[in-house]
Amino acid sequence: MLDNADLLFDEQACRSALVRLAGEITADLGSRYPFVLPVMGGAVVFTGQLLPLLDFPLDFDYVHVSRYGDKLEGGSFNWLRAPQEGVAGRHVLVLDDILDEGHTMAAIKRQVLDLGAASCATAVFADKNTGKEKPVRADYVGISVPDRYVFGYGMDAAGAWRNLGAVYALRG
Repeated sequence: MLDNADLLFDEQACRSALVRLAGEITADLGSRYPFVLPVMGGAVVFTGQLLPLLDFPLDFDYVHVSRYGDKLEGGSFNWLRAPQEGVAGRHVLVLDDILDEGHTMAAIKRQVLDLGAASCATAVFADKNTGKEKPVRADYVGISVPDRYVFGYGMDAAGAWRNLGAVYALRG
């Protein structure tokens, strides 16, 4: 698969985007003792790299919802772990690997707010330029990627290559 892919962002570019994001999040949420809620499993790399750069106290939990599984196109929602009631009254920051069509992030944000969160901000490592209206926009974006199938840095290709430190796009 890697032989049929183009490098979009190397490891240094990914790291620079991450450091910038951490600064933006710290400026906005650092004094609010936020509740950080990554979306597993895509956000695992992004979250693992971002958390040490956030120099403020926070609480942490996770959600696990999937629209893809091991397929290359979206399907129905599969909630493996929904947001918990501990978000009530809190400033929540939802982290995900990519904002593609935006349906998953919109559903998570809606659920968090329905549980009584004081606010719900969203951060994604990558925002895909689909050219279509999305039901939600990310408050914090690391990189913008073209409307191609991208993988690496937490984003998978048919279940593989989440572990890459760079971002690639499949050709054709």
